[in-house]
Amino acid sequence: MKSARYYEELQRNTLKCNLCPHHCVIGDGKQGICRVRKNSGGELFLETYGVVSSVGFDPIEKKPLYHFYPGSIIFSIGSFGCNLKCKFCQNWQISQETSNSYSLRRQNTPESLVTTALENKSNIGIAFTYNEPTVWFEFMTDIAIISRKKGLKNVMVTNGFINPEPLAELTDLIDGFNVDLKAFTDDFYRQQTFSKLEPVKATLMKIRKSGRHLEITNLVVTGLNDNRKDFAEMIKWIAGELGRDTVLHLSRYFPVYKMSVGPTPVETLEEFYALARQSLDYVYLGNLTSTAGQDTKCPQCGIKVIDRNRYDTWVSGLDKDGKCKKCGHRVLEYI
Repeated sequence: MKSARYYEELQRNTLKCNLCPHHCVIGDGKQGICRVRKNSGGELFLETYGVVSSVGFDPIEKKPLYHFYPGSIIFSIGSFGCNLKCKFCQNWQISQETSNSYSLRRQNTPESLVTTALENKSNIGIAFTYNEPTVWFEFMTDIAIISRKKGLKNVMVTNGFINPEPLAELTDLIDGFNVDLKAFTDDFYRQQTFSKLEPVKATLMKIRKSGRHLEITNLVVTGLNDNRKDFAEMIKWIAGELGRDTVLHLSRYFPVYKMSVGPTPVETLEEFYALARQSLDYVYLGNLTSTAGQDTKCPQCGIKVIDRNRYDTWVSGLDKDGKCKKCGHRVLEYI
């Protein structure tokens, strides 16, 4: 365990965690909602400091990030715990881990993980993913500081449910974000994830304002967040508040964890894709057997500039500065 940050003492041995908008009040010997931040004798500790659940060198497109060094490889690491309780969680085995055996697992240091990342010469950086990185805040930031000094990029795949002060610290360290915008109604967030929508919207706006790279993923869940009017409102908000050049990934849902409703109809994804493309320049489809909706086209002249077949990527129509070879429009900032 390691001392955690962003908390305050309310009374003797009772603490309030201020890392995320839950503001958990944690009694002595108890954990917060994330199940990894524990009050021990009036001090808050991160139980999973150095505890890794998964590692691997992945295509950057798998995060998914389509406009951040396309075709590259990134070293991905994850741990345990999450500050949301999504009934459709695809990584519930690690995000909803209830074991108290963290201390029995192999301990990793920030230095050792960065060393592993540097061993692959094709690797561009480190992605904090698999479970929710926010709850691993202290270990993530320790790694990111060393990673940046070694010339690596830092990426965070997150639900965006984090308070402004720790987020500001992360935008100084993280180069690229993919934020999961799960729906656009507070009812969905409360009933299906046990959280709130507004803090996630605030996170998206702060990341965009910081100038860091931002992409959004929306998992379309059958019968729960597939209302056409709500989706149209989400697209209107993204285009208006974040910009029409914001990258949006629409992903197909399949039954998992506590959710048994059927998979997202492909027709629904295709309809939403067409609707989003009216207001956003870059919209992609994911989790399909076909390659539809994966290529990148120049929004200025319409030619295809990046070909994708699942995680195989060919940057064919862009120059070294990320500009369209035909019309000169800048498509990518990071290439």
